Amino acid sequence: MPATPAWPPQSTPRLFVGETLSAGASIRLDGPQAHYLVTVMRTKVGDPVKLCDNVTGEWLAIAEAAGKRDLVLRIDHLLRPREQAPDLWLCFAPIKKGRIEFLLEKACELGAARLVPVLTRRCVADKLNHDRAMAHLVEAAEQCSRTALPELGELVKLPHLLRAWPTDRTLFFADENGGEPLAAAAAARKGQPAALLIGPEGGFTDEERAEIRALPQAVGVGLGPRILRAETAATAALAVWMAAAGDW
Repeated sequence: MPATPAWPPQSTPRLFVGETLSAGASIRLDGPQAHYLVTVMRTKVGDPVKLCDNVTGEWLAIAEAAGKRDLVLRIDHLLRPREQAPDLWLCFAPIKKGRIEFLLEKACELGAARLVPVLTRRCVADKLNHDRAMAHLVEAAEQCSRTALPELGELVKLPHLLRAWPTDRTLFFADENGGEPLAAAAAARKGQPAALLIGPEGGFTDEERAEIRALPQAVGVGLGPRILRAETAATAALAVWMAAAGDW
């Protein structure tokens, strides 16, 4: 006998929406989301769509009515509850356009719970378009099947970040002068709230390094013998920490 096709199909489009979902409710989409479903994905009445609300989880919805510029979906049932992301923050210095999009995308794919842009003395970019960055995170979460969106903090200067640092959260900072191997440091603190601090393309200044090391929760870590780009360092550090935490 032929195999029963999976339902919903793996090709089912997936979107995050801004309202809390529940079984039996209807939701109307317009604007770019409706254009994507109707024009790009050719969604018709009766077709499935996966919707996430970042509150309850991922739901199966069925198209009830389709117009040229809008789409009405009926929420059918819950597919997956909202995931419990590991309690890891990524604090990063803004970098060049193109590379920052890569960093945001990979941070989302690798499971970071919160992202905090940090202004340091050697930053090549001194601002971050918050709305555009959040749009990249949403798109990445839709593509990688996350049911929880990473939080995105406002741009903060390094001294302010350190002054307001939570007493119960370890800050692993990538120190180009060397430090404890990240894999060992993360494994020794498994299960504890943590954050990774990745500096700018030019690295931290000596003064900044001293300020960070003065924080009792700070742990200087090394990321191997090679010099890494900022976005590569962030991606590698996230992967190492997630592996030590058991998320991989």
